[in-house]
Amino acid sequence: MSTEPGLGATPEADDEGTPEAANLTAGPAEASDSPGADATGTNSRDDDSRTDADEADEAEGSGAGGAGPEGVGGGAGSDGAEAAGPEGVGGGAQGDGTASGSAPGGGSGSGGDSADAAQRSEAEAELAAQRVERERIERRKAERRGPVESGGKLSGKAADLLAAIRAVEGGEKPAATVFGDPEPAPRRAAAAPEPVRRPQPAAPAATGPAAETVTAVRGVLADGGAPESLAPQVAAALGEGADVLLREDPWQLLRVPGVRPDQADGFARALLGAECGPDDERRGRALTGWLLEQAALAGHTALEMPTLAAALAQRAVPDPDAAVQSALAEGEALVFQDALDPGAPEPADDEEERPVRVLVGLERYALAEESLADGLARLVNSLAKDAPGPWDAVAAAASGGAAELARAVAGHGLVLHTGGEAARPEPAALLAAARAAGLRAFAAAHTPDGCRQLTAPQEDGAAAVGTVAGLLAGAEGPGRDAEGALDLDLLIVLDAPQLDVESAAMVVEALPDGARLVLSGDPAVLWSAGPGRVFADLLAARVCPQLASRTPDPGPLGELVSGIGVGELLQVDAPGKEVVIVPVRDAGEAVHRTVQLVADSVPRAIGVPAEQTVVITPGHGGAAGTRALNTALKERLNPGPGRFGGFDPGDRIAYSPAPGRTLPGRVVKADGDGLHLSCAGGPVVVSKEQVEQSVRHGWAVTAHQAAGGRWPAAVVVLPGDAAQSLSRPWVYTAFSRAERHLSVVHGVEQALPRAVAEALPKPRTTRLPLLLRTLVPTAG
Repeated sequence: MSTEPGLGATPEADDEGTPEAANLTAGPAEASDSPGADATGTNSRDDDSRTDADEADEAEGSGAGGAGPEGVGGGAGSDGAEAAGPEGVGGGAQGDGTASGSAPGGGSGSGGDSADAAQRSEAEAELAAQRVERERIERRKAERRGPVESGGKLSGKAADLLAAIRAVEGGEKPAATVFGDPEPAPRRAAAAPEPVRRPQPAAPAATGPAAETVTAVRGVLADGGAPESLAPQVAAALGEGADVLLREDPWQLLRVPGVRPDQADGFARALLGAECGPDDERRGRALTGWLLEQAALAGHTALEMPTLAAALAQRAVPDPDAAVQSALAEGEALVFQDALDPGAPEPADDEEERPVRVLVGLERYALAEESLADGLARLVNSLAKDAPGPWDAVAAAASGGAAELARAVAGHGLVLHTGGEAARPEPAALLAAARAAGLRAFAAAHTPDGCRQLTAPQEDGAAAVGTVAGLLAGAEGPGRDAEGALDLDLLIVLDAPQLDVESAAMVVEALPDGARLVLSGDPAVLWSAGPGRVFADLLAARVCPQLASRTPDPGPLGELVSGIGVGELLQVDAPGKEVVIVPVRDAGEAVHRTVQLVADSVPRAIGVPAEQTVVITPGHGGAAGTRALNTALKERLNPGPGRFGGFDPGDRIAYSPAPGRTLPGRVVKADGDGLHLSCAGGPVVVSKEQVEQSVRHGWAVTAHQAAGGRWPAAVVVLPGDAAQSLSRPWVYTAFSRAERHLSVVHGVEQALPRAVAEALPKPRTTRLPLLLRTLVPTAG
């Protein structure tokens, strides 16, 4: 593995010395005794006043304002500076810099810089970053030729509330930091790592709230000191009669994404006066629903009762049990008593109680999980409708791992297939063999890029492959039979770890009796952005055959990624510069080096153009998050005034049409209809009202956004302030996005090998394994 900074680019002279690429897998790292932090809510911010470094969109963790919820990574360390650091780090025009054979785990020295000098450098760079951002904001304001945006003149609490809601709508707030671990001591400010939260879907323009409802709600908001411009969101969330409901129960404001409990409390005090108190039943009920929603954003489908009660107590609810009972009585939540050991015999003594765990969850996720379990049990227990002949022919036509997979599918309604990127040809071969045998077979991937990878070995791939979202929407895949089920004998779902509980339930419900379902994926990657961990739960439940591919990922990249999957950061030989380490000292230098790699070094030394290189970083916020990196990359690769919401024709974008989905694309043009994009070869038009919340620049993305896709080259940016947000699944997912070349912009020192060895995914509370064991008790 080359540790050559800049991939052969000739660096400028470095007055501070050359960082050493030490043995990057040196020594066992210290165990971390400061897991992710816990906080009481998210911080609001105005997008034009970039003072918080803890905002994020779909993060695995959180910043200093509070650590990420359980199921996402912990808080990051201090933000590095955004200004570029010294460019030179040694190495000739085509030299190797240091010896090959290192892995991206160690630190880079700073040439003996003192702590005071480092602090001054960070402070100066951070000020420079703020100046750059302020200049960008002023340019955008000067280019606008319209009336002042609604809410633009607000100040104080109203402005704070408006900023919080707009931030969530724009995907800029972290998932609520309610169910995390104790907070480590912050170093300064934290880079917001990539939230595991579900971005809010845009409401269809044709089904908005009635104008009279919005007008009535606007009056209630004004009376409570909230910005009147929030009226459409409130009316959409509360429905008809929203003004009456909001006046009678001001805490219903918590139903609007982005509103925090303290903001709802202030609104309630303004409306209710002396009647308002922390023991108000309405407050306890609303907070119960809000906490369950935050838990879902963190990946949980339900919460254990003690956990929920403790979270309510932290928010000054005097009687948490009564608050939960009130929410249950109003139908805003459901309670479950699940046996801890469903296979244990009933107690002989009638007075002896069977041990159970009490869970509380929102109805939508609880019903989706139960529906998924019922549907999977139906597939597992259903008998094949057809004779074994076609399936025998499928197994005979396949070979190797695909033949083994075909034999398992012949006798079972549900089969799990695990393996890395090199294992994808096995389900592809099964698909081809099944269609050749006359069976109705279809394969669905998480992203269009996954479809491309699956389509390659098939002549009729265009008709046989689509995305999960397209299949569920009816835009792709087979038609439906008379009963509304998919007209299929076999459905193969790739990237199965990306299935959340709701999408998985819809897939299973759509399959007819006797159909076969193959779920294939890499269990080492990040879990779904939405609630649940369907693939991991199915592997743990062991209710169906599980086939592990024996095909290893090839080359130095495959060796590196395979080692990460088992907790080892291996030293790999990379004679063709398949893996290159670029040591950096701060976030500013990380941004500078990243732009240099994408725009110059990788195209020249590796032959991969900039448009085929992806940049992956832990979060959206911070001095080396996606926003900072995209700003720098746009300035270098496609400079322009950003006249349409910050975008210009030719900009590379990441479009999120629905929760948990990100489509890469490019801006084509902008007109009165909105922003015209090209995503996966197809045209997309995003209205002006939805651009801010669903479109981002896409040269740099988070690991969750990159999941399910691959690029010829990947540049993974690991600034020092994101050290605590790293985990084994995050590193595995980010590194495995590269097909030919991986550059690691490395500033986390020993935090990288420590994360690979020790930082496992945080557990998510789900009911699926127990439900399956109850419905399929005899499965092995």
